[in-house]
Amino acid sequence: MNLSWFWSRSFLMNRGMLWLLFVVNLLGTIYGYIWYGNQLEDTLAHNPLWQIVFVPDSPTASLFFTLVLLYFLFPPKSSSKWINGTRMIIEGLAVVTSVKYGIWAVAMIVAGGWQGDPLNWQHGMLSVSHLGMALEVLLYARFMKAGGIAAFIGTLWLLLNDTVDYQFGVFPWLAEQLMDDLPQVELFTYCLSIFSFIVGWLALRARKQV
Repeated sequence: MNLSWFWSRSFLMNRGMLWLLFVVNLLGTIYGYIWYGNQLEDTLAHNPLWQIVFVPDSPTASLFFTLVLLYFLFPPKSSSKWINGTRMIIEGLAVVTSVKYGIWAVAMIVAGGWQGDPLNWQHGMLSVSHLGMALEVLLYARFMKAGGIAAFIGTLWLLLNDTVDYQFGVFPWLAEQLMDDLPQVELFTYCLSIFSFIVGWLALRARKQV
């Protein structure tokens, strides 16, 4: 069997594979929101309610991709502009957010470990799962209907999220060793948003019609 078959349309768009990824991503999304539980409670206690949506970055990214998998499994029968537009925006959000937070989380784990944060099996699990987020969305981008405009809209959301995170202090909790490097983390986060747009745009340009 040729290895290229494993990233072919026949393999990736097989309904069994789509259902497997849907279940894995749904469970991962739920786990992600639970993981953010303490920070969500802290934000509700000390910040305005509207900021809560900007707290759980990675699980929201995986939620977008979970919705994309639903579109693959159950393509909308209607071809209205509203339905198609909504789908493309969700796909654009899924691509840029999954690339960004997949990389960002691993970068923060590595940076924290480099500066002395004790690493354990959970850090390894989080690294593998977040890299998987970025990889899977890039594999499936070519089967999406979204284009550059949707990726741009998704990037506007990323930049808004970055601004709220670092202006109001609701960024994902970091290892204590990284708190004295917060300006550098903020700069890296903004740059990664732009990088994610470029990568996402290129991936969507290579898409095939489903």
